[in-house]
Amino acid sequence: MARASARHILVATKEACEELKTKIEGGEDFAACAKQHSTCPSGRDGGSLGEFGPGQMVKEFDTVVFSGEVGKVLGPVQTQFGYHLIEVTKRTE
Repeated sequence: MARASARHILVATKEACEELKTKIEGGEDFAACAKQHSTCPSGRDGGSLGEFGPGQMVKEFDTVVFSGEVGKVLGPVQTQFGYHLIEVTKRTE
């Protein structure tokens, strides 16, 4: 069964998400941005969500994690929780 490890940053608006993505792509540290800006409790751990399988996250998040490029900052991804930047750190099929 497929498994993935990912980290994310959750914010309230698409604009805030896009702004953070630009900063990270410009060299800012993903984990530091998560600690400073994420509204998810995982922000304390640099946005780390650990390892999980398909179906354990909300559909929109799941789709990106199991189809997006590993190591690239993906998003903004909208869910019922807000807007996410997602980085898949590892994935096995």
